[in-house]
Amino acid sequence: MKKQFAHYIYIAFVISLIMVLSACSFNGYRFNGASIDYTKTKTIQIADFPIRSSYVWGPMGPMFNNALKDKFANHTRLEQVKRNGDLVLQGQITNYTQRNKSVSSEGYSAQTELTITVNVKFTNKVNHKQDFERQFSASQSYETTQSLNSVQAQLVEQMIDDIVDQIFNATVANW
Repeated sequence: MKKQFAHYIYIAFVISLIMVLSACSFNGYRFNGASIDYTKTKTIQIADFPIRSSYVWGPMGPMFNNALKDKFANHTRLEQVKRNGDLVLQGQITNYTQRNKSVSSEGYSAQTELTITVNVKFTNKVNHKQDFERQFSASQSYETTQSLNSVQAQLVEQMIDDIVDQIFNATVANW
């Protein structure tokens, strides 16, 4: 009798879990963090973000623009359009800097910190209460014994991934 009761409890649990997961999926909430009502919001317009920083590393612009578009393509069902999107993302890379982060006992720089700052203007034509304009930043450090050229691509990629995640969360995950 106990074994049969435990079996019914297990079946009820599995059915409940399936119903909860299905409900979340149908309401537009996904486990990737996006919370979009696809019945109202179908398109996104993502403009290329130009580099407006005084210090420029050429590959950074295309890396950022591709990563941002890929994030929305891979984690939402929004169609990317050139104009008149339900959601609009535009902005610019405003800062790319390096600074000494720590000093060795001999008085020389031991670590250097790279920082990228991006200004984003987000417009939600379905719900203008979610519109915003703000800056997103990310930093990475490297040992000063390394040359910037040897670590720059990897560090920039990590910072871009971080900033793209921040933008994604602020725009469609509502975090």
